Amino acid sequence: MVEVTVTPQSSLADRPVQIRVRGLSPSQLVTLRAWLKDEQGECFQSRAFFRADGAGEVDPGLHAALGGSYFGVWPMGLFWFLQPDTVFRRLVKRDVAGSPFRVRLEVFDGLCLGTDPREQPLASCEAERWYVGPGVQRVPIREGRVRGALFLPP
Repeated sequence: MVEVTVTPQSSLADRPVQIRVRGLSPSQLVTLRAWLKDEQGECFQSRAFFRADGAGEVDPGLHAALGGSYFGVWPMGLFWFLQPDTVFRRLVKRDVAGSPFRVRLEVFDGLCLGTDPREQPLASCEAERWYVGPGVQRVPIREGRVRGALFLPP
């Protein structure tokens, strides 16, 4: 049974996570895809192609991506190379304190280039990426023409 995990499942957006796929056949070619919808409903996604090791595992921190959104060993590549489905869109988080980005990670057999809804992933999981830590207080700043926010630790 194929399993994909992200550790920790919930973390701050600037903290590294570890992605692992287990239960593959040795040397199996797979596609790892990450995607999310921003606050306006725009989809951002990245993908990378990997060949499983002798134990049937893929770890983007150890194994090089063979292609897709990036090449080589990039432990956080699936998060860093997220691209919009619509050109000229930017991934921006407006509600930094109220909710996280929920990034869906999926594993597909072979090279998966499209987003055909009939293609079923072998496994999937979800990661939460928060922009403000627990207990952090957000204070709006409005002084003359200056606008901003002050984030105070607990």
